This record gives sequence, structure tokens and C-alpha cells, in this order.
Amino acid sequence: MNLVIQAAEDFVRSSLSAHDASHDFWHIHRVRCMARHIAASEGCSSEKIELVELAALLHDVADWKYAGKRDLRQADIVKEFLLSQKVENAVIRNVLDVISVIGFKDELPSQDAAATSSSCMSIEAMVVQDADRLDAIGAIGIARCFTFGGAFHRILHDPATPPRLELTKELYMKGAGSTENTTINHFYEKLLTLKDRMKTKTGKDMAVKRHEFMENYLRQFHAEWDANV
Repeated sequence: MNLVIQAAEDFVRSSLSAHDASHDFWHIHRVRCMARHIAASEGCSSEKIELVELAALLHDVADWKYAGKRDLRQADIVKEFLLSQKVENAVIRNVLDVISVIGFKDELPSQDAAATSSSCMSIEAMVVQDADRLDAIGAIGIARCFTFGGAFHRILHDPATPPRLELTKELYMKGAGSTENTTINHFYEKLLTLKDRMKTKTGKDMAVKRHEFMENYLRQFHAEWDANV
């Protein structure tokens, strides 16, 4: 499996080379490290930790937020890579199962399908999802949020544009790469909700401090925006 992990790392470095720094290889590296830590803390076996690491490495390949109008099927691309590495079919299925359910959009109500229920998620999926979400909050999360907003030319903040607090999957996906939404709204629409969406005990514990950091940052941001000197 070590050779497959190394090949996956090289594949992901190449696949994400054009991404901005909010979804670059360093994001993948942090998620991978946190996923291994969470998996070990949750008592996962060595085999499950290896699966978690592989899924964490591959979870942002062909990310829909960057695909634009191109017809990129994440599952097909990941499967093709894993087959090229002679990975067992059972492992491929498990990796694809993980990356297919961990997205934020998949937990939102949809016009076409039911939201993903945590009761349907494997421990591996819960671990990778928590690791990915931990990298979306706290100091790193703030940096990534503004980096993404800048890359997609979003307005920084507009008090006349309230956050969309009743998001559906369709609304979220429509706004992800849109210039109509604001970067500050993204905190209220998504990032501040992640603490209560964590699945593992380890993830929940780690999220508390990062969540509080964001709350403190936003209080300071709004005070300075309003020129409260």
C-alpha cells in the first residue's frame, strides 16, 4: 500500500497544480495528516487507517467547484487511477464510497435526492469528512475562505446581502463559484455550521477551539468594518 500512497500523492500534486491555495496540495496534506490522527484516535485498524489516508489524498480530485462546464466525473477519474495501480476492487469500492458522501453539499436537502445520513456513513467516511471540515475552520479555514473568495472574485462583504441560512444543495452549488455571494456570508452559510456537523468524538473535540477562533475573528471583523474605534 505504501507504493500506492506515494503514487496517489504524485497524482494529486499534478491534478491540483492549477488550483488556488485554498484547495491545493497543502490542503490535501493537512487533511491526510488529520485523518490519520482521527482514525488512530478512534481506534481504527491499520488497514482502515491506510484506506482513510488514500481517500483523504484523493478526495478533491476533479472537484466540482473547479470543473466549470467540463464533464469531469470524479469517481471515474479516481477509479481509473486506482486501477492503474493494481489496487484491489474492494479497496477501490471503499475509497469511492468515502469520497462520494463526504461533501458538504451531500448533507444538504435537495430537490432530487435525500441528504446523506450519518447512519449510512462508514467510520472511514466520517473520519475523512471530519478531517476535511477541520481544515475549513479555525485560522487555516479563515485563510482558505478568503483565498477562495479572491480566486473567484467574490465581494468581501456587503451588509445589504444577507447570508442564505436555509441552503439547499442546488443553492449551495449555484453559489460556490459565483461572484454574487460574499466571502463573509460563507462563514455563516457553511463554516460556522461545521462544528455541529462533526461525526467522530475526536473531530468534535478538535472543532471547538477552531470554531471559537472564527467567532472571535468575525466579531473583530464586523467591529472594524463598522469603524468602531
